[in-house]
Amino acid sequence: MAEEKGEGPEDVDTIGVYVGGRNIDGERHGEGWAVLPNGDFYQGCYCRGMRSGKGLYVFKNGARYEGEWRKAMKYGVGTMTYPDGSRYEGDWRHDLKQGFGAYYYPNGDIYEGAWFKGKRHGLGTYLFAEYQIKFMGTWVEGVIEGPGQIIYPPVRYHGSWLRGKPKGPGCFVFDTNCMQHGFYLLMKDPALEEFGEGEEEKEDKEVKEERQEEGGEEEVEIDETMGKISVWRARNVTAYMAEFLPPEPVPLPIHDSIPSLSEESIVTDIIQFEIPSVVAEEEGVDDSDSWLMHRQKFLEETEQKG
Repeated sequence: MAEEKGEGPEDVDTIGVYVGGRNIDGERHGEGWAVLPNGDFYQGCYCRGMRSGKGLYVFKNGARYEGEWRKAMKYGVGTMTYPDGSRYEGDWRHDLKQGFGAYYYPNGDIYEGAWFKGKRHGLGTYLFAEYQIKFMGTWVEGVIEGPGQIIYPPVRYHGSWLRGKPKGPGCFVFDTNCMQHGFYLLMKDPALEEFGEGEEEKEDKEVKEERQEEGGEEEVEIDETMGKISVWRARNVTAYMAEFLPPEPVPLPIHDSIPSLSEESIVTDIIQFEIPSVVAEEEGVDDSDSWLMHRQKFLEETEQKG
């Protein structure tokens, strides 16, 4: 995916050009800058030979990361700008997006919410810029899953999703103060059947079932959404009543087996990276769209619900 460009392992070879402080053991320590053997550039803080603290890393492909580091990994709060113009602002752990963050795509789409091990995971919102449609709900390992709602001005749909597709009971809420109740069914996509792909899917499913019966293969989870589309079936229309709405999405539990890195950085005076203020700088400025304000609200709500 385009958003992964520039992430991952940077050049760890200490050979290259380095100008900056060192400790008594000769390790890079303090402020400095370096041109790495692969052409990448880093300016910022080091601790015992590794990038630690605040720093700017510019990749040779044009990507750049500015933010916090621990033991040569992106760790803390930082901003990653990619060659295609997309940008991520938020939390990092072990070189991966994790925590709360906002991702701005080249086409104007915006995702803002929870991340885990580099993927959208947990509560979040996604704005489809071209049509001004917004989805609010939960993701599981990068895919929409569970309760949520999608806003099509002036209509709002409340329901549940399975592997990115609406499925099951739900309701449309209109600005005329009424609700249409019904459910989404997963049905075979006629376009795929026209090209014979429906039969392939059926044969593949039969082969998997035969292997499971013979014991020659471990149980394989079958994707019931594959080759299918969601079709709405309306049942009735009522006046708007909040108690008729489906359950709201809730934060997902996170189980991280990787231990946290202890903070071991140094205080610097020469290199300063200003942290954006959570409060609007000027009186009267609407800063409600600041990802930092949303991050703070997200962390507070997660602690309360946890």
